[in-house]
Amino acid sequence: MNDSTPSVTLLTRNGCGLCTVALEQLRPICADFGIEVETVDVDEAAATDPALRAEYGDRLPVVLLNGREHSYFDVDEARLRADLSR
Repeated sequence: MNDSTPSVTLLTRNGCGLCTVALEQLRPICADFGIEVETVDVDEAAATDPALRAEYGDRLPVVLLNGREHSYFDVDEARLRADLSR
């Protein structure tokens, strides 16, 4: 990945049904742009980054675009596609 390649990260939690749906939605969107979705389980990450779970743990799934919150609970496909096109 170079500096101009966007990154999409899905913050998840084990057993989260909405997280599973969001990942299924994100994969084809990101594939259209030649990128892969990274997933981060906030509970596992809390061992080294407790602030991540504190910030996002109550409203999963959360989509991060280039490390910044893009959407939560639902994938905003139209907005994500538009932002990835820039």
